[in-house]
Amino acid sequence: MTRHKKQSTPSPLEAHLGFWLRFISNHVSLRFQHLLEAEGVTVTEWVALRTLWSQEETTHAALIQTLGMTKGAASKVVSRLEEKGLAERQLADGSAREQSLGLTTKGKALVPLLSALADANDAHFFGHLPAAERQALMQTMQALVQHHQLKVVPTA
Repeated sequence: MTRHKKQSTPSPLEAHLGFWLRFISNHVSLRFQHLLEAEGVTVTEWVALRTLWSQEETTHAALIQTLGMTKGAASKVVSRLEEKGLAERQLADGSAREQSLGLTTKGKALVPLLSALADANDAHFFGHLPAAERQALMQTMQALVQHHQLKVVPTA
């Protein structure tokens, strides 16, 4: 004889913090995606560009780790950036095989413009909140990332 426990009434979607995080995240991400696409760049390409901006040059392996992608997928992103004239591959100093990646002059000029779009997107969604609330929200999100040891940067 199988015992069936009486099933309780499921909680509504809106009762879950994850629902609200996803709801906001989807809207923030979609709007930013459209802003980037108007400039001819994908979100993944933006993350790669911003990563390359932070360093004069980086290795393919370091970019793969930052993007959280396979070598092949990251290579395709770099190839698209090269086709757009935004990044270039060169042989790393002292190595006949390892490549270093860097931004072109065009790529270096584009990153601040795209960054301004990211800032504007944040302002659109969060600008109405008092600075202290925005800071508290940021710290809460960062604490969750740290607690769960989340490493992969969202690129999609």
